[in-house]
Amino acid sequence: MSDTLKNIKLQHHIDLFKKEVWNMYDPKSLKAEEFIDNEEILESLKYADENKSNVEVIDAILEKAKERKGLSHRDASVLLACDIPEKNEEIYALAEQIKKDFYGNRIVLFAPLYLSNYCINGCTYCPYHGKNKTIPRVKLTQEQIKAEVIALQDMGHKRLAIEAGEDPVNNPIEYILESIKTIYSIKHKNGAIRRVNVNIAATTVENYRKLHEAGIGTYILFQETYHKESYEVLHPTGPKHDYAYHTEAMDRAMEGGIDDVGLGVLFGLDKYRYEFAGLLMHAEHLEAVHGVGPHTISVPRLCPADDIDVNDFSNAIDDDIFAKIVACIRIAVPYTGMIVSTRESQKSRERVLHLGISQISGGSRTSVGGYTHEERVDETAQFDVSDTRTLDQVMKWLIDMDYVPSFCTACYREGRTGDRFMALCKAKQIQNCCLPNALMTLKEYLVDYASPETREVGEKLIEKNIPDVTNEKARAVLRDRLVAIENGERDFRF
Repeated sequence: MSDTLKNIKLQHHIDLFKKEVWNMYDPKSLKAEEFIDNEEILESLKYADENKSNVEVIDAILEKAKERKGLSHRDASVLLACDIPEKNEEIYALAEQIKKDFYGNRIVLFAPLYLSNYCINGCTYCPYHGKNKTIPRVKLTQEQIKAEVIALQDMGHKRLAIEAGEDPVNNPIEYILESIKTIYSIKHKNGAIRRVNVNIAATTVENYRKLHEAGIGTYILFQETYHKESYEVLHPTGPKHDYAYHTEAMDRAMEGGIDDVGLGVLFGLDKYRYEFAGLLMHAEHLEAVHGVGPHTISVPRLCPADDIDVNDFSNAIDDDIFAKIVACIRIAVPYTGMIVSTRESQKSRERVLHLGISQISGGSRTSVGGYTHEERVDETAQFDVSDTRTLDQVMKWLIDMDYVPSFCTACYREGRTGDRFMALCKAKQIQNCCLPNALMTLKEYLVDYASPETREVGEKLIEKNIPDVTNEKARAVLRDRLVAIENGERDFRF
């Protein structure tokens, strides 16, 4: 045997040994650096680069994706890297069809409600960071929260996502719990908030249990970035600096009884392909450990804000890449709800709606007290809003595109959460409940809040979609309930 061949064989054994020792990837592990393993991500990106022009491999992945059972992070990374134009068109077409199969033409509406911008963390991309002395610090009282909620109800909102900075003195868990109780208690005219989702900092199992007992919907926590070294640089001070504690938060939330959790990264902080793979690995981890993946995945992009210049970040992504990320997530995790906020412009949101998005915010204010104090909108905003339209304008826009805007919260209140929701969704049976519920909540909005123009097109859309409720008995019940809503009754659900 030649020396060259001996060296090749020796190097091969060394490489195998290194892989066994250093590649600690284990989706069932409860350690962040093992279920989000850096080497596994790098190997996946290498595999994607090697096969991004390989028609045979890409076709095989697309055939697998057509089974509607999802893709691994490695296979999905190949689709994201694919540089063959006609195959990219197939990817977009498949994403659109999968979105229709699982979620139909419904788009769920929600609004963020910022409670406090006090924060002790040092996140370099967020204006709430503790060293920012230019932003006014505001914490809503319960009376101010009541006023904000009434303003949101008067728009027509039924579902909120509450937000607060991390500050154990100003924003303790007791404040969050009291705020949730206040929000649920307010019944103004025909209005009511029927689901409160929570987006607060990583916390303890005990605190997650308290949130669960308070009746929250989804617990949402953005990872920001899955690249550990970048994460620690971007979060130099404060509790959020602890990568493992932050990344393992969803496991503690589920241990605390929260069925529905929402993942997300802030695209633009690190390289998007790395983040994409890490995000899917996190979804795979939740499925492997808890038997249920993320209820939602959010895809925010870095935005300008007070004290934050996006030009300081070199990993920003353009609209084409953003659209492909949405499409590939939809294919890889077909059952999950996908969220895009008013960070995105009308044009950007319109482009990605059909590729996979199932939830959007509307009429949003990203400032503390922004729904009742217009002067605070720019002073205390977490990020600049790109889509500044009113909720009614957003509703008409969706209706004009043949989407059914929905304020439905029935699954949460009927106990169809966690694995129960996912079982229905994966079997594509959830539409049997969702379409009639969406039409009834749309009817409530049209009667109570819509402009004459929105009501006119909305009533036609309801009539157009009633035949799509295929169960004859359910269709008859739906028609009766639509009449009852017109006559003043509210809050029906299947």
